[in-house]
Amino acid sequence: MNPQPGPPMYAAVEASLAGEIARGAWAVGARLPAEGALMARFGVSRTTLRRAMQNLAARGLIEVRHGTGTYVAPPRLTQELTELTGFVEDMTALGRVATARLIDHAEVAADADVARALALPQGTTVTRIRRVRLADGVALSYDVTWLPTGIGARIVDHDLAAEPIFRLLEERYGLALIDAEYCLEAAAADAATAAALSVAVGSPIMRIERTTRTTGGQPVDHEVLHYRGDLIRFATRLARRRPAAG
Repeated sequence: MNPQPGPPMYAAVEASLAGEIARGAWAVGARLPAEGALMARFGVSRTTLRRAMQNLAARGLIEVRHGTGTYVAPPRLTQELTELTGFVEDMTALGRVATARLIDHAEVAADADVARALALPQGTTVTRIRRVRLADGVALSYDVTWLPTGIGARIVDHDLAAEPIFRLLEERYGLALIDAEYCLEAAAADAATAAALSVAVGSPIMRIERTTRTTGGQPVDHEVLHYRGDLIRFATRLARRRPAAG
């Protein structure tokens, strides 16, 4: 009887390194040994090692920073999509410290998508705000927000690196946030997103379009959120509709 072949060498290397990461052999953020050292340790070729590292990166266990090395990635966060919340509320619920970095804000003409979301004629001037949102100091989301100028011009007078827009809308300007429409899809980071999140162009991201409405169903806030796909996942619970009688 012929013996059963063992797993490919890259899979063995992947399993060994994944196990060491799980056991805490390296702390989160620690740099892994250099490629040459790992090749010597496992007795494998560069091609085999790189296949194993690519798989670990795809699993979110490591991150490759071009020019500096390979590092143990922070554990992936799981965010529940069960109610309308802002980034600060989400991170606080997960036990993380949320901060923000303002990139810029400007008055721009609404394109077709933004105009449709905010129920405005295309070309209407709106306020655009671009920020990076961080959890425990790690860039997690690149957010682009559009607001009608009536409220947007007042929002940008605040310190948007410290004050969440949802909180300002509700507590400072008395706009009740009733509900929101979400559209979530997998995407690849373009140049602007990659620069904001300090990842390579083409890295996996979760792209969320969210339009939030106030009383009377009036859209008040439209956002495109770009989350790092290797650092977060989203979960929800769905109820099955009862079948019609008969």
